[in-house]
Amino acid sequence: MSKNNEYKRHPSTLAAQANGWLDPSTNAVIPSIHPSTTYARDSDYELVDGRGYTRDENPTYLQVESLLNKLEGGKEALLFASGMAAATAILLSLKPGDHVVAPSDVYFGLRSWLKKVGIRWGLKIDFVEAGNLGAISESIIHGVTKIVWIETPCNPMCTITDIRAVADITHTAGAKLVVDSTLATPVLTQPLSLGADIVMHSATKYLNGHSDVLAGALITAGDDELWKRISDLRYQNGGVLGPFESWLLLRGIRTLFLRVERSSSTALSIANYFTGNSRLTEVLYPGLKNHKDYKVAAQQMIGGFGGVLSIRIKGGRNAALSVAKSVKIFVPATSLGGVESLIEHRSTVEGLESSVPDDLLRLSVGIEDPNDLIADIDQALSNIQI
Repeated sequence: MSKNNEYKRHPSTLAAQANGWLDPSTNAVIPSIHPSTTYARDSDYELVDGRGYTRDENPTYLQVESLLNKLEGGKEALLFASGMAAATAILLSLKPGDHVVAPSDVYFGLRSWLKKVGIRWGLKIDFVEAGNLGAISESIIHGVTKIVWIETPCNPMCTITDIRAVADITHTAGAKLVVDSTLATPVLTQPLSLGADIVMHSATKYLNGHSDVLAGALITAGDDELWKRISDLRYQNGGVLGPFESWLLLRGIRTLFLRVERSSSTALSIANYFTGNSRLTEVLYPGLKNHKDYKVAAQQMIGGFGGVLSIRIKGGRNAALSVAKSVKIFVPATSLGGVESLIEHRSTVEGLESSVPDDLLRLSVGIEDPNDLIADIDQALSNIQI
């Protein structure tokens, strides 16, 4: 095909080729790292390419933002130093007295921030049951609610929220919809195409995929006043990613589609295998047809249901901890989305304020052989007394 003809490349191609970028001076296929914190002006003391200082203009993270923007179908994207930095930039862009609606089992770190910092900041917070459209609608206050926040799939209960339906409810009330799509990734769901205003990622997880980068990202559907405040806040607060971390993140995104497709396929195999197991009370995974949100998940998650599932162990907390200690391939560690499979007793990690059942283990499925992972859980379950 002629280079002059426009051809819309599949997102997996854009990701694998880092947006098709080649180094303009060397034609290197791997982007360079730009560690410089400042940029020289030209002979007229004008900025070259608009770059003056690295805090908002480093080309290393601008490359990642451009790619994420294309993968999510957005207008602009911003990288942050962590997922929490990205999430709280939205909330800190609100004014005291503004109202936020969020799911009661939203990511624990954000829930804690909303309760401890958000309320002190002057925000009014209502927590509602995840995925409950009626509860979301009833909690919205027209003209006062500024943000409706949803997380889908929800971590670790794997609840699915209908993005399009919540977008309609939110916009009717004049509010903005933010979707934490960390678990779905742009491989499986594009929230902006379903009506969301901003999509948020803890890029530490699947986007990077190698458990070696702390990062966050926001992508917006429109360059509105809220987005301008978020962008300005990032610049003023300096919560940006370092150039080396940005480079690692871009490297990770190049294999995003392969990793997510593999982990999703394996997670479904694990969920199917252990459904009905006599040592479990429940398997939580939106790809199971008996999951309460399966129909919604099948509509808005294309090509898979993600690499995270949770299992609930007969015998409660002690039995769950016994399983977590008995695995040989799964690594007992916090986080998710890496190439290695992790197992976590979430209520222990969250502590006394946790709302997660103490018989629940969250599995982050990596890219290992599916049969090895199934056998590992099987042998760990065989060790518990019920």
